[in-house]
Amino acid sequence: MTHPPDLLPAVRGVPFARDLADHGDRPAVVTADGVLSYAELAGRVAETARRLGPRRRLVLVTGANTVDALVGYLAGLHGGHPVLLVPGDGPATRALTEAYDPDVVIGPVGGVWTLHERRAGSAHELHPDLALLLSTSGSTGSPKLVRLSHTNLQANAESIAEYLGVRETDRAATSLPLHYCYGLSVVNSHLARGAALVLTDRSVADDCFWELFRQARATSFAGVPYTFDLLDRVGFAAMNLPHLRYVTAAGGRLAPEKVVRFAELGRRSGWDLFVMYGQTEATARMAYLPPDLAATRPEAIGVPVPGGEFRLAALPEQPDGVGELVYAGPNVMLGYAERPADLASGRTVTELHTGDLARRGPDGLYELVGRRSRFAKILGLRVDPQRVEALLAAHDVDAACLGADDELLVAVAGEVDPARVRRLVAGELALPPRAVRVLALPRLPRLATGKVDYPALRESAAGPVAPPAPSAPAPDDDLCRLFAEVLDRTDVTPEHSFVDLGGDSLSYVEMSVRLERVLGQLPPNWHTLPIGALPAPRGGRPRRRRTLETSVALRAVAIVLVVGSHIPMFTLTGGAHLLLGVAGFNFARFLLTDAGRTDRLRQVRSALARIVLPTTAWIAAMLVLTDQYRWSNLLLLNSLVGPDDGRTEWHFWFIEALVYILVAVAALLAVPGMDRLERRHPFGLPLTLAGLGLLSRYDVFGLDARYDLPTAIVAFWLFALGWAAARADGIRQRLLVTAAAAATVPGFFGQPQREALIVAGFALLVWLPTVPSLGPLNRVAGVLAGSSLYIYLTHWQVYPHLRDQPLLALLASLALGVGYAALVQRAGPAVKGLWTRLRRRRRPAGAEGAPGVDGSERLCR
Repeated sequence: MTHPPDLLPAVRGVPFARDLADHGDRPAVVTADGVLSYAELAGRVAETARRLGPRRRLVLVTGANTVDALVGYLAGLHGGHPVLLVPGDGPATRALTEAYDPDVVIGPVGGVWTLHERRAGSAHELHPDLALLLSTSGSTGSPKLVRLSHTNLQANAESIAEYLGVRETDRAATSLPLHYCYGLSVVNSHLARGAALVLTDRSVADDCFWELFRQARATSFAGVPYTFDLLDRVGFAAMNLPHLRYVTAAGGRLAPEKVVRFAELGRRSGWDLFVMYGQTEATARMAYLPPDLAATRPEAIGVPVPGGEFRLAALPEQPDGVGELVYAGPNVMLGYAERPADLASGRTVTELHTGDLARRGPDGLYELVGRRSRFAKILGLRVDPQRVEALLAAHDVDAACLGADDELLVAVAGEVDPARVRRLVAGELALPPRAVRVLALPRLPRLATGKVDYPALRESAAGPVAPPAPSAPAPDDDLCRLFAEVLDRTDVTPEHSFVDLGGDSLSYVEMSVRLERVLGQLPPNWHTLPIGALPAPRGGRPRRRRTLETSVALRAVAIVLVVGSHIPMFTLTGGAHLLLGVAGFNFARFLLTDAGRTDRLRQVRSALARIVLPTTAWIAAMLVLTDQYRWSNLLLLNSLVGPDDGRTEWHFWFIEALVYILVAVAALLAVPGMDRLERRHPFGLPLTLAGLGLLSRYDVFGLDARYDLPTAIVAFWLFALGWAAARADGIRQRLLVTAAAAATVPGFFGQPQREALIVAGFALLVWLPTVPSLGPLNRVAGVLAGSSLYIYLTHWQVYPHLRDQPLLALLASLALGVGYAALVQRAGPAVKGLWTRLRRRRRPAGAEGAPGVDGSERLCR
């Protein structure tokens, strides 16, 4: 066992976190980006533990499925600091932060993981046994936490590893969140045995989860009941998973018929199904059903985990043989905490009253028959319906709540907007909106005593209920259909955001205009918000006065200026160079998300394909129909190899420059160190790159840059400055970007009017997120901005034939580009379908799902 040299020897730690280095060079963490050995993980954990210091402090850690979160969690345990694991930066986390005032916060700030020390020492008295604090009822924002000790964590990890038979060679995929006790138990039990974690935040509904699963040779994954619904949808039964040893199920009751079906599937495929039972108060696990009994006793929770024992506490109102299930073992919590002062308390409970009604069968297996309290597990999260009722009462809503394994039923009475109730409850509990069903009733059923008649309510919910008014589709469903239509996706859910669904600058325009038409004024950064968190569609007559996103307005204006200046209908140049700055701005917003490095690169590849494919298709057609272009144009190499005959070589300089820049930036960020640098310094990196780009702008190397270097190199500084504009946070950084544009653009062209246009465009990007507009103007601007690439591409074939009628030339050029954009949009799904069929035909027999066979693995790396 090793200790940081500056750590007090008396400070307790959790053995599996302290002994990481004992496993040497064995793989500890496998991600899409590579493998981290136990020695490397131990080094990072020890270094973070040193930063936390020798005095025990309360450490809040965002429990994401990332290496940074894992290191933060283990560092706290390693150094003996009590860790408060939270889901993320939502209402629940903010409530817990305010209630418990942690000394240190470890989590993402602006996409960069940071360790923020809120004070040098500790504001709390912390009991020496206290190791971990977890929410007792999901993400409800309740200040009630479960206090777990070092012994609890180690004992439960060892117990789970024993009955699962975890081996050093095992690799468990993190299919559940780290902050959830079930997901955390997977981490703890595997680290305790020197096994590896396949660390991912992807859902089992995502093809890339399974590609990583196969590539990493994962041997297990865990699921709550909803996970098994998703497995049915993605065709899990037909998957080829040669290394899978077992699947675990917990987090709620899995229907017996489903237990039987998956147990039989596992028997045929060579893996075991472990059905388990647990609570956070028992550090995750209390019982498991041996796999050989799953098909014959699917309704049972099984036997106590090694080291634990059950008893049934008799209840007067229950028949013989049925009682409250009570558990005892070394994994039973110290007790609850409801305020910071409770962190100083030692053990206050010795056994756990689960609140579940159970009986013991003749074969010794325990089975649950009901709940003594009204707590419910929704998608694996424990929710208190009484808290939900109190929340709604505070909003003047008369409601009664019931829980099931897959949804929370909220019955409301009177004139209440069901959509508002659904958003309110889902947002408060951090549940996906689909998990909240709102039942509108004329009045709530009540007993003679005046209390809500919950059995009658449950019976009403099970049958058809006539709503007080004609029902309309849920707003989330309408929005999901809109996102699916615009983005050509079939997997849209309320938890997805525009960025999650692969939206880019082209689809952003159409999406923002159509959303604004439905919702009214859009919230800032709507493209990063989950669909379920967007405001409800407004009713009534649409407002005429609107706002228009500045980047959309600039794209629309710039493309009109480009075409109009080429005709020439007027002379106001600079639009293409301004579009290059806007391209950098949108690159940062849509492609540099909080996703992993490989996901970012996949997005850049997709963006490049959406530029290159329609461009080369159009140029190829013109090669056949006219003698205007050459092979260097088709291959987008004209700026590199010529010929420079003054005829058409400059037609596609903008597209060539944009493609070269995107390829170069993608190659730069493909380097893990540069990816980490960008996340740590999201504003500093693009500003530095802009500075390097200015070396060619000012001919530092003695070349006439405008003629001796490719345009991509000469104009790169504009792209990088647009990138920095998107990352500018605060007045100081915005002023810096504005000053940089004002200082470097003038003098580049020797055309003051052109340079003033570009500087003004940058100033608008930086300082005005939206500009005033009108509904009809928004629609026109949206079409032009969304078609700007295609207008630029095709207008060369239109305006030369109509020079004598400039206005007609402008309108015809714009119309052809808009038409080509519509054609590309319609052809996209067909091309995608053809490509999928071709890949399937190339796939060898028996290679279903094999990583890399059809190239799909490369898309997820």
